[in-house]
Amino acid sequence: MNPSALTTAATLPAPPCVALSPLSDQSGWFEAEVLPLDGMLRTYLRGKFPNLGDIDDVLQETYTRTLRARQAKGEIADIRPYLFVTARNAAIDYFRRAHGNMMQPLTELESLSVVEEAPDAAERTAHDQELSLLHQAIDALPLKRREVFILCKLQKLSHREAAEKLGVSENTVEGYLARGMIQCRAFLKLHGLPAK
Repeated sequence: MNPSALTTAATLPAPPCVALSPLSDQSGWFEAEVLPLDGMLRTYLRGKFPNLGDIDDVLQETYTRTLRARQAKGEIADIRPYLFVTARNAAIDYFRRAHGNMMQPLTELESLSVVEEAPDAAERTAHDQELSLLHQAIDALPLKRREVFILCKLQKLSHREAAEKLGVSENTVEGYLARGMIQCRAFLKLHGLPAK
């Protein structure tokens, strides 16, 4: 660099102080809270989705969704499990787009599980968060729907057995169960865990 350029730069006045914009606040939060988890997210995605073509694309989508959620809802209380669930959902969407939606929609509660034989800490945290949301979704159901949901989905009773136990018709049980499933899916989607 030429010495006269250094002299000129040294004589320029300092820029005025500027308050941080929401964008720079978002950027600081991202660098402090999200980026340190990048390596763990990559390891998680490689282990959970060994056939995932482009982890960078999935991570970019994960980060985009996370930033949008923070802009829309404000602070994310527990970023780590939120990121892992978001990364898992982004990977599922990636496969769905890449393979022409060959995956079937989730209709059973077991499909929400991320349990493996030896889950790591991040996976256990994501699983715990999913279970907590599922319990909240079930608790939010009206009484009759909740009873039918628990009998049929958790206790694995047939529609006929649930109808006999509750003293209602099988059609009533089917109606309560269908509306309960729709309501649970809506609850999970609203809380960032869409049942695809």
